[in-house]
Amino acid sequence: MTTTLSERIVGVLGTGDAAAKAHAARLVVADWWAGIIPNIGYTAPPIRPKRPKRPELLQPKDMQRRGRAQTKEGRIALLHAIAHIELNAVDLAADILVRFSNAHPPLEFYNDWLSVLNDEAKHFLLLFDRLSTLGATYGDLPAHDGLWEAAQETSHDLLARLAVVPLVLEARGLDVTPQIISSLEMAGDTESVAILEVIYCEEISHVAVGRKWFEYFCDGRPEQTWQRLVKKHFRGSLKPPFNVAARSEAGFDKKYYGSSYSSPSVAN
Repeated sequence: MTTTLSERIVGVLGTGDAAAKAHAARLVVADWWAGIIPNIGYTAPPIRPKRPKRPELLQPKDMQRRGRAQTKEGRIALLHAIAHIELNAVDLAADILVRFSNAHPPLEFYNDWLSVLNDEAKHFLLLFDRLSTLGATYGDLPAHDGLWEAAQETSHDLLARLAVVPLVLEARGLDVTPQIISSLEMAGDTESVAILEVIYCEEISHVAVGRKWFEYFCDGRPEQTWQRLVKKHFRGSLKPPFNVAARSEAGFDKKYYGSSYSSPSVAN
């Protein structure tokens, strides 16, 4: 029997094995684009997605600092941490596609977030394979659960989810990734650099999607609304320097974060 998009997406959320989850996500997107899935439908999402038994999930404060990229062990730790972020991003993109049907998003919303889902799954699989070539696998090291805590904090409100996940967490990725790429270049790890360059370019478009739909659902004064929602729902502070160039490419202007979080060290 042919299933709906929401049933298939909930199936992704219900897949525990990390690589299988990413492959399932990409297959859903391919089937949607091919017209195999007939309609969106409605299926309630789980409270939290299934995950593999490993890695052990710790509180962010309990995580050890990552090693330096100049050593193989340090690069493994770095790539493992990024892979964990990308696996969370798969679940976050899937979750936004099924959790907020009461907001009655248009078809374009689904198409945009399916594209994001496809990218995040690709990113995880690239990192999963790269870890394998380095003699490691996802799950070998502990990871933190902070990203899904952000999802739980915003599970009741689409606008809050858009404010925090793409426009705080993914935007932060734009801020820190160039420095990570530089450290890997210095270590001579061209294979990992190539992967992170793909991720970096595509994450700009993800922030753009988040900004687009935040402004769509926002009832006026988007910059002030974003600041209010971030202060209410984000556990932490926004720390400069900001990658102003990449954020601006995504249409995420300094008028959002500059007035309240400006600093002399903001990157230009």
